[in-house]
Parts: sequence; structure tokens; C-alpha cells
Amino acid sequence: MDYILDGLAQALRLLFGGDPETFSALWATVFSSSLAMLASLLLGLPLGFWLGHGRFRGQRLVRTVVDTGLALPTVLIGLVVYAFLSRRGPLGHWGLLFTLPGLAIGQAILALPVVVALTASAVESLDRRLGMTLLTLGASRRQLALTTMWEARHGLLAAAVNAYGRVVTEVGIAMMVGGNIKWHTRTVTTAIALETGKGEFAQGIALGMVLLAFALLVNLCLIRLRRGATP
Repeated sequence: MDYILDGLAQALRLLFGGDPETFSALWATVFSSSLAMLASLLLGLPLGFWLGHGRFRGQRLVRTVVDTGLALPTVLIGLVVYAFLSRRGPLGHWGLLFTLPGLAIGQAILALPVVVALTASAVESLDRRLGMTLLTLGASRRQLALTTMWEARHGLLAAAVNAYGRVVTEVGIAMMVGGNIKWHTRTVTTAIALETGKGEFAQGIALGMVLLAFALLVNLCLIRLRRGATP
């Protein structure tokens, strides 16, 4: 028990002392996850609206594929992205392997099914008469989409928070695509795994506390947004 308390005390000293290695991993995590979330939201929100609002042949099949993507192992995504970005892969000339943008590509693929599936569910939960009413009032397709997304805003926020939580805490893609390079692509999660394996328990606790702070901050932002959107 003493080594846990000692590790916690050292972790606090590392965090409040501005340990450069700890904050390097923090920066890599924030940068790559922000890029990944931007890409997944730009693609996932329109796709989720289309899947939840539209009616087309093969819709059930598409929904099944999207739902299956929710359970994709991160190491499988990492393997596929690695194959594409490696020198022998079709995208190897981009030079993205073992870089933060390359890591963000893998994380965006991980987040995309979460955003699409939860957005579709949020749109499907709305009153079906909303669309017909808007069209009757002369709304354009763009106005219909924007109004529907606004009415489903709480579900969309939940989709974004869930996707962000999965991206920030994943390990497989960060290890395989990022390479866990110190001062470069080492993220919070890969640093925790590495430092704990080396016996650097304090470093692992410090980074674990950062992850907890991330989760708390994201949830506080979600609560604030919900309260601000409530009339």
C-alpha cells in the first residue's frame, strides 16, 4: 500500500512541477485526438443524419455495418492503417506512419462508427412529423437538415463525447501507427503502459490522473452545453 501512496505523491509532483515528458505525452494526445474528432465529426454527422433520416435500399445492411464498427478492435484498425501507411502500402509516399497526423487517421476511423451510429439513433428518436411539417412550411433540404440536427443536439453531443472518450483512451492504434516515439508520438495511454511496465509507477499514476481529468472536463463541458441549450 505504501508504494501506491508514494507513487501518488510523486505523480502530483510530476504534474504540478511541469514534468516535460508528461506534458509531451499530453500534447501528443490532445493534438492527435483533436484532429481525429474534427475529421470524424465532419464526416460522421452528415452520414448519421442521412442514415437516420433517409429511406433507401440497403439501409438495414448499412446500419448493421456501422453498428459492427462500434466493436472493431483497435489493434485491427491499427493493423489496417499501418498496412496502408507503411512504405510498401498504397499511401506510403505520404510519409504519415509514426506521425501524429497518421495516428489521427487511425483514431478518426475508430471514432467514425460511434459518431454515425449515435447520430442516426438521435435523429431516429425525433418525432417523424417534424420533417413533414418543415417541408409543408416550405423549408429547403438544407434547412430541414439543420433544424433536425438542432432538435437532436443533445444526442449529437453525446455522440461526440462518447467518440472522444474512445479515442483518448485507446492504446492499440497509438502503439502500431504512432510507434510510441518519445517526445514525438507517445500519447498518455501508451506512456502509461510503457512506464508501468518499466516500474515507473509514479509516472503511470500521473498520466492516469491526466486521463481522469480529461474525462471529467469532457463531461463538465457536456453538462454545461446541455444546460445552456435548455430554455
